[in-house]
Amino acid sequence: MEEENMSSNSKEGLLETDHSLNNIHKRDDKDEKFSTYFEQKVVIPKGNEDGNFGVGRWQMDMPPFSWKKLWAFTGPGFLMSIAYLDPGNIESDLQSGAVAGFQLLFMLFLATIIGLMMQRLAARLGVVTGMHLAEVCNRRYKKVPRLILWVMIEIAIIGSDMQEVIGSAIAFVLLSGGRIPLYAGVLITACDAFVFLLLDKYGLRKLEAFFGVLITIMAVTFGYEYVAVAPDQKEVVLGVITPVCRGCGRSQLLQAVGIIGAVIMPHNIYLHSALVKSRDIDRRKPRAVREANFYFLVEAAIALGVSFVINLFVVSVFAEGFYGRTAAELNATCANASIPNSAGTFPYNASSANETVDTDLFKGGVFLGCFYGPAAYYIWAIGILAAGQSSTMTGTYSGQFVMEGFLDLKWSRFKRILLTRSIAIGPTLCLAIFSDVRKLTGMNDLLNVLQSLQLPFALIPILHFTTSKAVMGEFKNSWVWFIIGTIISVVVVAINLFFVIVYVEDLPYDYLYVIAGLVAAAYLCFVFYLAFQLVANLFGLCIGSSWLSNPVDEQGIQPLNTEEFPRTIPNTNSKYPSGYI
Repeated sequence: MEEENMSSNSKEGLLETDHSLNNIHKRDDKDEKFSTYFEQKVVIPKGNEDGNFGVGRWQMDMPPFSWKKLWAFTGPGFLMSIAYLDPGNIESDLQSGAVAGFQLLFMLFLATIIGLMMQRLAARLGVVTGMHLAEVCNRRYKKVPRLILWVMIEIAIIGSDMQEVIGSAIAFVLLSGGRIPLYAGVLITACDAFVFLLLDKYGLRKLEAFFGVLITIMAVTFGYEYVAVAPDQKEVVLGVITPVCRGCGRSQLLQAVGIIGAVIMPHNIYLHSALVKSRDIDRRKPRAVREANFYFLVEAAIALGVSFVINLFVVSVFAEGFYGRTAAELNATCANASIPNSAGTFPYNASSANETVDTDLFKGGVFLGCFYGPAAYYIWAIGILAAGQSSTMTGTYSGQFVMEGFLDLKWSRFKRILLTRSIAIGPTLCLAIFSDVRKLTGMNDLLNVLQSLQLPFALIPILHFTTSKAVMGEFKNSWVWFIIGTIISVVVVAINLFFVIVYVEDLPYDYLYVIAGLVAAAYLCFVFYLAFQLVANLFGLCIGSSWLSNPVDEQGIQPLNTEEFPRTIPNTNSKYPSGYI
């Protein structure tokens, strides 16, 4: 009798979950033209979906692994991984190799693993709810904090877009031998969003294949540099597995910390939660949701594995070839090279002749040409161009999803792209007009710091909502995943405070210290507010109704309209632990 009651309760819980997932599915159909920029969904191959599959510690309630299904789910993870390969990351890679040799490869590996953990949460949110992170924020936060959150993420997108567009512009300068000025390269890159907009008219899979080609170009070009420079393989392996930086000082520490801001981008979490909506998943069936979570995790792991290898190529090339070289040595070699832009790229005086020099995307290309020949120079430029063009397009999608979700815009795609591109391109064009391509070395560090500062505004909300029963039901985070996410978020905030202290120390005027202090106080207050919302949700605290938060019920959970954003009823008798795939 007891077993029959448990079976009955389990069925009732499953029916309730199915009903709530069905409501989500209905909402997807109703608002599809506004909630996504993809005009079609990829159909998932069907198999023995209703079979009785065994369940164990290492076995899930889903059909056996299928390469055909993995191929159908492949796409969103690789588009997401492009943000790990944008020009800002490539420049951070080469600077890591230039200032610390192979010793920061472990930090790159660690940052990629952390990124995978957070991207897993983003994909799960999109799969389970049928809504991306910005849309969930719109419905869970009141107007004032929601708008503040939107502004913070827009700042991160602008900073990332500046790196991407400037990177593409530098590639044009390198390829043209300086005949195309930096600002012209920015204008050319700014127009590509409208060209790529035409590509998804031919089908989502063709668009994903195009991005796959760009990733392949990056792998081939940077792989060529790796083979040409031939770094010490033993040092490469030791750098990846050894969490030690011997003889490292302040510059190496700053570079190590900056890798976090370069690799893990806040807007990419918003992007990934939206991209997974491009697959036709029957959210009325928990088994289908569980299967989608699994395949998206596998795909993301493969995609970030590819991105890590490409980043490793770049770090290793400059660790082997550039690390420890003096200004006099670089200048002397480039003075005798027939490489465009080589003259005057590495100037020095009597006091700096024996000192090492900073490098960036432009100087890195010139260095490769001077020491390893014209082929290395032009192949480097092609790789940077592929990185810039692909990341600019995915950045455009990020801006559209974020603006659509937070502001609930109902504009045409053309208008939204025009607005998001204009917001990001304006500051970049001003920078390009008034800057010398040889003097952009410090800009990347500043933009990485800017993005690192915005990370809590993606990490805390995604941790909040994926830990919420009201949002995720039986698919909510387990305590283990919650603790891991909390540790990551705390570490990131600590890194941000470190960066603020470092940059404040160099301010030239006293009044700037006051301004920096006020900004830092406001920043920390908002971070603590988001953290308090998370804790209130976790422990069922009733925080009341105010201009800061939507009303909550007696369990500390905001009442939600089931037609707009249905609560996924948790199946308390489920045989799977919370957060199970």
